[in-house]
Amino acid sequence: MESFVRGLPKTELHIHIEGTLEPEMMFEMGERNGVALPFQSVEDVAAAYEFDDLQSFLDIYYQAAAVLQTENDFAQLMAAYLAKAASDGVRHAEIFFDPQTHTERGIDIGTVIRGFARGQKRVAEVSSTLILCFLRHLSPESAVEVFEQARPYLAYIQGVGLDSGELGNPPELFAEAYRRAVEAGLRPVAHAGEEGPAEYIWSALDVLGVERIDHGVRAADDPALVERLVREQIPLTMCPLSNQKLQVFPDLRCHNLKELLDAGVLVTVNSDDPAYFGGYVGDNYLAIATALDLSCDDLAQLARNSVTASFLPEDRKVALQQEITEYVASVL
Repeated sequence: MESFVRGLPKTELHIHIEGTLEPEMMFEMGERNGVALPFQSVEDVAAAYEFDDLQSFLDIYYQAAAVLQTENDFAQLMAAYLAKAASDGVRHAEIFFDPQTHTERGIDIGTVIRGFARGQKRVAEVSSTLILCFLRHLSPESAVEVFEQARPYLAYIQGVGLDSGELGNPPELFAEAYRRAVEAGLRPVAHAGEEGPAEYIWSALDVLGVERIDHGVRAADDPALVERLVREQIPLTMCPLSNQKLQVFPDLRCHNLKELLDAGVLVTVNSDDPAYFGGYVGDNYLAIATALDLSCDDLAQLARNSVTASFLPEDRKVALQQEITEYVASVL
């Protein structure tokens, strides 16, 4: 099963690049840039990665991101993730980044985006694009401001997203920032229905006009919403190990991925913040396969869904779907 999963061609659509900052790289960059960390060792970091909920994770996540200072830092982070993704069979990745995490501490947005672009060029075997995410715990005005700062760099950016603490920060607050982004040609997605209610998913769809829902596990609470997701084939970018680590589903055997997949929802599997949650995308496929007794055919369908749900051009989608078909036929 493991060799099947690692070799299975796939895309990754829900990955926060700052969430790929492994402890070893964190210490390396902290020392290089003179940034003091609240940890003494890699073991201390691992011990801190026991989270009660989303907010307990975010507190550490933003603290660790302080080591990212230079264009080279951002390039190194991106290249390391893409190399890891390539080993997991990822052919294409659509990668979230949080500019406000950096601009709020005085890092120029151009430094961030140019660095990521350099890192993307270093790993040719995985194509990738960037999705600029607004931090929903900051004000809607801050979201508009950071989008305007990003305007000179829109050639590097394919989409716009919404992440950070969900509860009490409904999607409709960010309607103006999304309006500007969509008018500029960016593809809209949003985190919704992870800890927040199914109503947040409706709002993301109807107010922000998103094309994908990131997480979306709470959709199962609303049969009418599930029916809509199936009818319109609106993708959910699910992240099993993240859901387990953040206590959304403390027991993966209770995860609703298979239930939604069987209902006809366009479910995909992704890794979210793998340095913090204990696994990259291949690990997520394996974990959910074990927990829910998924077959190789189920996993192949999830990989096909990941291609369908991507923002790739149609000809590339057709080619990747054919690659999946040929791969499955060759190994099963």
